[in-house]
Amino acid sequence: MSLIVYIIVLFLSGLFVGALARLALPGPDPMTLLQTAVVGIAGSFLAGVVWAILFHRNGGGVLLSVLFATGIVYLVRRSRGGDLTNPGAPRRPR
Repeated sequence: MSLIVYIIVLFLSGLFVGALARLALPGPDPMTLLQTAVVGIAGSFLAGVVWAILFHRNGGGVLLSVLFATGIVYLVRRSRGGDLTNPGAPRRPR
């Protein structure tokens, strides 16, 4: 497989996983397609690493990839100052 085809498949699979992760959390998410794909690729990479460390086998699967990507989306929302259901809202003082 050529490098260009590999990059296209990587982008599309990252976009699929990232889109599922964004759908898993309620509320609007101001992310571009590229950011969604990067979140999906990062979630898949982390799922593969954790799976390899725990079970000494390759591949983490789509479900684990979506779970990790959902965690990344949550962390992105928290870093922008929002909460789980309303990412743009300011936090209440404690």
